[in-house]
Amino acid sequence: MAEEGFKRKLTAILSADAVGYSRLMGDDEEATIRILTEYRETITSQVNQHNGRVVDSPGDNVLAEFASVVDAARCAVETQEQIAERNSDLPENRRMLFRIGVNLGDIVDEGNRIYGDGVNIAARLESLAEAGGICISGTAFDQVKGKMEVGYKYLGEQNVKNIKHPVRIYKMLLEPDAAGKIIGEKKSMLGKRKWAAVAVSAILILLAGAFTIWNFYLRPSAVELTSEEKAAAALPEKPSIAVLPFDNLSGDADQEYLADGITENIITALSKIPEMLVIARNSVFTYKDKPIKIQQVGQDLGVRFVLEGSIRKADNRLRVTGQLIDAATGHHLWADQYDRDLKDLFAVQDEITMHIASALQVELTDGEQAQVRHRSTNNLRAWAYGVKGYSFYERITKDDNAKARELFEKAIEIDSEYAWAWTMLGFTYFIDTRYGWQRPREESLKKVIEYGQKAVKLDDSIPDVYPLLASPHIWRKEHDEAIALAEKSIAIGPNNAENHAILGMYYRFAGRFEDSIRMTEKAIRLHPYYPDWYLYSLEYSHYYLGQHEKAIAIAKKHLALIESRGGTDTFWQHLILSQNYLRFGDMEKARWHALEGLRQNPEYTFKWEREGSMYKDPALIEQQIDDLRKAGLTCEGE
Repeated sequence: MAEEGFKRKLTAILSADAVGYSRLMGDDEEATIRILTEYRETITSQVNQHNGRVVDSPGDNVLAEFASVVDAARCAVETQEQIAERNSDLPENRRMLFRIGVNLGDIVDEGNRIYGDGVNIAARLESLAEAGGICISGTAFDQVKGKMEVGYKYLGEQNVKNIKHPVRIYKMLLEPDAAGKIIGEKKSMLGKRKWAAVAVSAILILLAGAFTIWNFYLRPSAVELTSEEKAAAALPEKPSIAVLPFDNLSGDADQEYLADGITENIITALSKIPEMLVIARNSVFTYKDKPIKIQQVGQDLGVRFVLEGSIRKADNRLRVTGQLIDAATGHHLWADQYDRDLKDLFAVQDEITMHIASALQVELTDGEQAQVRHRSTNNLRAWAYGVKGYSFYERITKDDNAKARELFEKAIEIDSEYAWAWTMLGFTYFIDTRYGWQRPREESLKKVIEYGQKAVKLDDSIPDVYPLLASPHIWRKEHDEAIALAEKSIAIGPNNAENHAILGMYYRFAGRFEDSIRMTEKAIRLHPYYPDWYLYSLEYSHYYLGQHEKAIAIAKKHLALIESRGGTDTFWQHLILSQNYLRFGDMEKARWHALEGLRQNPEYTFKWEREGSMYKDPALIEQQIDDLRKAGLTCEGE
């Protein structure tokens, strides 16, 4: 594929990866997630301090780039020192070690992502490093030697997977007495060639004897960026899948909704299977209209299987294709093509869904099969309005919310028993209650209840309707009732990321902060490209638990996430940072963020906090207000 339009550059790449992650998860899943979160925050902080940029952080891996190789190497050394210090406070069986690789190489820069041999070599170096150690390439070594108080051990030129030429590799020696030393670099070329020939011969003999087993049972990904241990750790035990946006091949942009709609419906159907982990719609749609590599998608999203397909409409005929791919190997598990009348679109969706389930050998009960095949309308026009309405709804702006409401109402005019459209219509009124855009809160809440009850009467198997019905209870401080309804949504839709996040929010308002963190982290796992509002529950839950360093790290991430997506309103993030810095003991930063928040929203008053609070315990909101006052936030009229 041509690379025209891509930006190439020479840069320093750091790849860090946890060791023994699968063992730690097997011993204690929740503790491991907490430790991993802390250590990833440590790595990210070090990257920022050394003028780098975290490019990606899937699973237990962090990929970062730097303009300076020296900065990258120093970041690697200080990261390992900090992690070693943190590990010293943990029992030996709970310690988490990282391997780090650093390379200077040419990459393809595609905005938020980087590709190329420069990245692949960094990943290979990481996999060759010892636990708690660092390996760097020869190109990186040439730039850093003599500039750092460390030593180096030359490991020779090594052939690494999917890289055409051998790579010079050095191990960084971090012990104080090794500073300035370079060990093993002066071996004769004759000796190296001799041992290389022996090694190659041995490898060829082993490969010849093991080829069949390797080819059919053990072969890794054609583009494998991590060690075998990381690849296994990143994948859940149950089948995991991402359904990529179907391509619209009709040559008509107005038919785009057909491709988007069939993608969403397949995701929804598969999400109802408890035995599977299904990546959320918003995460997979970040790949829409972009060149992709299936193996990279699998690594980015932490899934084993990827479904891709296309849809072509000509007059009243449809051609739908689909293929299921094992992202670890690139092998096709199943592929098919459907030529049908337009009216048969839903039947095609059902057939694709069931083929996927069969290909993954998922054991389904009769009830779950019924859920998979279920849909809440058979009217194509109503469904089309619903799909278009949702695309406006998820943008969360006043104008888009109004447009979404109009489209959901049109869908209901066509099919008055379209339960999902009734549910989403109710959510547009819930958004009004949250942001106060159009009408008094109680008026909107009446609509939420009316449409939620209408939807559940038509179809009580739709997961989204239960958080909708729960929202009035939260406003009225009836937390137990709200949580019971939200938990029901998870029982019905175990892979619904947004409902996990909403339940996490309800747990937070009820004062169940550990449960809030657990549920929100599950939502993020299901939706790797989650909307930024997911992070509120993590920030405030850690704040109330007294875990202010974690809360600060998450709030900084929240701030950066909003800005990276073009947002400018960071008022709440500055207030959250102010409260946590105060509790953390950094009054200077607490005051700065309080003033920055007030600068963005000079009309803010604590009255809104009190009237808009959904916390079960009023003392919790008073704690926030008291901290903001101590940080120097003063509001007119208070």
